[in-house]
Amino acid sequence: MYNPSAAGGAANTQSGSRVFVYEVVGLKQNEATDQMNYPIRRSGSVFITVPYNRMNEEMRRITRLGGQIVSIRPLSALDQGNGTSAPETSNGLQQEKKETKPMTQAKEKEKKDIPVNIYRPNAPFVGKCLSNEELVREGGEGTVRHLKFDLSGGDLRYLEGQSIGIIPEGTDKDGKPHKLRLYSIASTRHGDDLDDQTVSLCVRQLVYKHPETGEQVFGVCSTYLTQLNVGDEVKITGPVGKEMLLPEDPKANVIMMATGTGIAPFRAFLWRMFKEQHEDYKFEGLAWLFFGCAYTPNILYKQELEELQAQFPDNFRLTYAISREQKNAKGGKMYIQDRIAENADELWNLVQKPNTHTYICGLKGMEGGIDEGMSGAAGKFDVNWADYQKKLKKEHRWHVETY
Repeated sequence: MYNPSAAGGAANTQSGSRVFVYEVVGLKQNEATDQMNYPIRRSGSVFITVPYNRMNEEMRRITRLGGQIVSIRPLSALDQGNGTSAPETSNGLQQEKKETKPMTQAKEKEKKDIPVNIYRPNAPFVGKCLSNEELVREGGEGTVRHLKFDLSGGDLRYLEGQSIGIIPEGTDKDGKPHKLRLYSIASTRHGDDLDDQTVSLCVRQLVYKHPETGEQVFGVCSTYLTQLNVGDEVKITGPVGKEMLLPEDPKANVIMMATGTGIAPFRAFLWRMFKEQHEDYKFEGLAWLFFGCAYTPNILYKQELEELQAQFPDNFRLTYAISREQKNAKGGKMYIQDRIAENADELWNLVQKPNTHTYICGLKGMEGGIDEGMSGAAGKFDVNWADYQKKLKKEHRWHVETY
């Protein structure tokens, strides 16, 4: 990775009359670049000629525009005199003739047919429970179920990363029908049976103590779902959601950070990447899953995940953070942010690449820990994480779904 401070130091030893060429990637269209008269590419390299006395100023300008300098070289007399350089615009930018394939979330969304709200609460689809399986093994905490529903006879379709609504049976304390709850889909668009006729969820039964009475309270919808029997009818709405969609680019890098049932959309991602065969999608990038839980028996889909890791070691990495069993470098409990700190250099290099997408899914409290870990990673390179995260969000490369 290019280090601006190191490059600036080297440049200061050069004669002030010299001219340098910056190779820049990652320039994005924004309000600033809209005002410029040179073309901004969504991927690939652009070349900017810079006099020595403007090098630091140009570095700061490129950073503000979301670009990353990948190389600096002197512009030799031969380059300036024989016309071998790429054509230069009035702003000193030179366009590389060979382009890489553009990949942005916005562009993908324009192309995709994203299904939304095919079924609404006032007219839900009525499916049937096909299976209800426990995912927590002996010695683990709580109950988490993998449920599969029959969609045959309806028009419900969905994409990886979307959610569906479930309307539980019965009424609330006021005699009104229960409101729907949203759950992330845990299957690919083709379903666990690969017949486009099912949808699956990963549901933990919510159990907590009432803050005033101290009595044990069970979540309405989660209890309803975890206690379903095969053949029971279920009211389903949706699908909804565009924030967590998987990039279509098969060469993308996909970093996933999950706690508990937050693994649901990532199961869908990984099954599409590695377990299914598609003529139009063959994953060739890097998928890296960070999964946090309390105990080893609470690692959901453990066998399947580890089988994928063994089968695709070059494309899939699996990193656990087991808080009640593992210790971090300081001797405390191991959380996702500790794993991020351990892998700071590699993660930082990855998130800077324009084809890297990062996804977070799980309990809302996990965001602070992840920001803490990423702040430490970015800080090693003198970068303010809060500012850089804003840049990633603007580029639609930082995706969060917490609850």
